[in-house]
Amino acid sequence: MNPQPELPQSASHAYLGQELEIFAHAQNWKRYWAAALLPYVRNDVLEVGAGLGANTRLLLSSQPTRIRRWVCLEPDPRLLEQLRRLALEQVELRPGTVADLGADELFDTILYIDVLEHIEDHIGEIQRAAAHLRPGGHLVVLSPAHQWLFSEFDAAIGHHRRYTRQSLKAVAEGIRSLRLERLWYLDSCGLLASAANRLFLRQSSPTLRQIHFWDRFLVRCSRLVDPLIGHLVGKSVLGIWVQQHD
Repeated sequence: MNPQPELPQSASHAYLGQELEIFAHAQNWKRYWAAALLPYVRNDVLEVGAGLGANTRLLLSSQPTRIRRWVCLEPDPRLLEQLRRLALEQVELRPGTVADLGADELFDTILYIDVLEHIEDHIGEIQRAAAHLRPGGHLVVLSPAHQWLFSEFDAAIGHHRRYTRQSLKAVAEGIRSLRLERLWYLDSCGLLASAANRLFLRQSSPTLRQIHFWDRFLVRCSRLVDPLIGHLVGKSVLGIWVQQHD
């Protein structure tokens, strides 16, 4: 692993959420969304807000021969240190945000996995990311869906919003170089559980038992149902854009 640069000013950001550890148990869910976006992950990859590295390990191990360089960008020094302890091969750890990248740094894939909803200026963020995407490269965003599901849990872990397909699409509409390739909802069965919690249970955070039930039963159900209903509903929304050639 390469030596790490000094922490830039923008990297002194402490992540508010405490959910990363508990959601690391959702292995079926991670494999589900990973299968949807892996065809777009190749060569030089930038993962924005890499967190604890669970997504990094999954995606790298799924197709290591397609990856030339993998940069984990993380603004929280505590999470960055935990990432460093993983000692993942092919991975370069970088403190800070997209704004700290060099103007000449270009990537074939830029990933925002449950990250964009944490960024207040999400439109500016996507504009900055697009400037670092090579022609033919892909911008991938996975985020929680439906503002009507916004809860105390969302607020507690630093979410500014949840997205619909329409609102996620609108984030990049002002960027003429980006063309939308895919806009799907994922986890239709999980949406029912989230709605029940929002309307009836109103828990501030899920328990490990609930995570296991969702991951082992509802996600497996969603993998069967989602394609049948054309990905028209779901608990999460996936957007994939391609950088058009000059």
